[in-house]
Amino acid sequence: MSKANFDAVIFDLDGVITQTASVHSTAWKQMFDEFLQAYAQTTGETFREFTHAEDYLPYVDGKPRYKGVASFLESRGIDLPYGDPTDAPEQGTVCGLGNRKNKLFNEIIARGDVEVFTTTVDFIRDLRERNVKVGVASSSKNAKAILEAAGLMDLFGTRVDGIVSTELNLKGKPEPDIFTTACDNLGAHYDLSVIVEDAVSGVQAGLNGNFGLVLGVARGNNELELKLNGADLVVRDLGEIGFKDIEEWFSKGLDEDKWTLSYYDYVKEREGTRESLCTVGNGYLGTRGALEESNASNMNYPGTYIAGVYNRLESEVAGRNIVNEDFVNCPNWLPITFKLSDGEWFDLNETEVINFIRRLDFRDGVLYRKAVVRDRAGRETLIESSRLASMAQSHLVGLKYSITPLNYSEPISIRSGLNGAIINAGVERYHQLNSKHMEPILEGGQDDISYLMLQTNQSRIRIAEAAKVLVFIDGQRIDPRISIKKLDGAVYSIFTVEAQKGRPICVDKLVAVYTSKDRGVEHPLEAAKDALQNIGGFNEVRQASAAAWADIWRRVDIQIEGDRLAQKLLRLNLYHSMISASPHNVSIDAGIPARGLHGEAYRGHIFWDELYILPLYDMHFPEGAKSVLLYR
Repeated sequence: MSKANFDAVIFDLDGVITQTASVHSTAWKQMFDEFLQAYAQTTGETFREFTHAEDYLPYVDGKPRYKGVASFLESRGIDLPYGDPTDAPEQGTVCGLGNRKNKLFNEIIARGDVEVFTTTVDFIRDLRERNVKVGVASSSKNAKAILEAAGLMDLFGTRVDGIVSTELNLKGKPEPDIFTTACDNLGAHYDLSVIVEDAVSGVQAGLNGNFGLVLGVARGNNELELKLNGADLVVRDLGEIGFKDIEEWFSKGLDEDKWTLSYYDYVKEREGTRESLCTVGNGYLGTRGALEESNASNMNYPGTYIAGVYNRLESEVAGRNIVNEDFVNCPNWLPITFKLSDGEWFDLNETEVINFIRRLDFRDGVLYRKAVVRDRAGRETLIESSRLASMAQSHLVGLKYSITPLNYSEPISIRSGLNGAIINAGVERYHQLNSKHMEPILEGGQDDISYLMLQTNQSRIRIAEAAKVLVFIDGQRIDPRISIKKLDGAVYSIFTVEAQKGRPICVDKLVAVYTSKDRGVEHPLEAAKDALQNIGGFNEVRQASAAAWADIWRRVDIQIEGDRLAQKLLRLNLYHSMISASPHNVSIDAGIPARGLHGEAYRGHIFWDELYILPLYDMHFPEGAKSVLLYR
């Protein structure tokens, strides 16, 4: 039998190996309800019971006993002295309450046998047969008694429990101490070890310990919560996963993780930061990671910025006229959305999101988004999109947008646009400044091509975008009747298709972007139209771009052993450097803005921050570094 490609698996106890989580919950509830009733009588406050969902899971589950007591009391605004671990169960201290819960727990255990999850035990035995080291790490001081009652003590090479934690002064979850100690006892490397946990604090500890795999067990239908807090993989039961799955993670999945940035929820308040981090670009331009369906708002800001495109405006501030030069928020090429026959144009902020994922792959610069949404009529739709700024052809950007009706069949209208009717509004402290930097010149289109051109109103830079729309159903190309709607500074392509349940409708949107500032370009709009003539589709653009990215990574990648988080962060920063200034910058008259091509902060000005990153370009792209310095 060949040696496994990972060292050890460390299991939590309650809820993973043994079915004592419910016993703990029962003991906690009995103890806290008795305490809260007495507290209410003493203070005259209204009694509010201790519940599993609102109290046990967020404040107590997975934490050391006294820390769980203190956490819950703090949530209720109750201040008790901490006391001492030797306090009697009757004492009104944090330790006394914790000891009272422990007494109740032991009484419940003593009344019957400990139940185990047989699938977990089978998994542990299989690991041992394959010579994988196995340990158990638990916050419980009753771990030994529980394992003995279950007849499982001989399965583990080490046991780090609440008693050991006290002796060694280990910090409780979400700190990783009990897991790192278990690995140390087994002689296992952290980055080659697996942590198996069912509690949020436990997967947080796995994340904080930088282990090779954090496996969440969602006993309480809390898959998303575990995923959001650090679990790499989530199952409902360990019967769903096996030795080969773990090996595959360490041979493929772990490497994938080191190359990607992922978000598993949509949080409006965090969109500003996430949009910046998920920017796609190629040195010539950068586009923030805003949703394709979104407009500029307090939540979303779909900005596109072209290297070297600035405009100067005068503003009155505090009774004085001042002049500011700004990095221009250029026409937004992203817009694409849909609507059903009785609805409005889709907006993720106005609908129920069932699940959501957004993933940026550093290797090829592709931003992927997947969402399942439900409207007020109960219709569920799967939306997927992939976007990129080509690293092979700097003037090309594109996206693939897919809509799949999951429980309905009816006509769907789709709208794709180029929007230049926008202002610079990405930084709140600049809102008092004049921010309208572009004036429309031309909008138009026919069939699957649309286009527009604008001009900055002081620097007189013409900016042109042309878009090509290809439509597919179940992978087959169709030619819907497309109507072109022109607005002042914007143009939209609109068409309707008969959608069938389960059949994906896919739109390839390919966009060429040129300006009058580009070298050798006299007519940017004609250049943009010409660039679209011989493009086969999104996948063709993606393959060429991926090849160019691969060449860049062969030069700049730095590999770190033993620290997956450091590896991911290093590649994230290398990626953002490359989209701010790339090999394309040899022919671009521009420097590197302090915030890259990601937004309007610092108004896109060029400072001496370049000094920190120029050595990287000096080593790998000396002609690009020379161009950046000549811009000064």
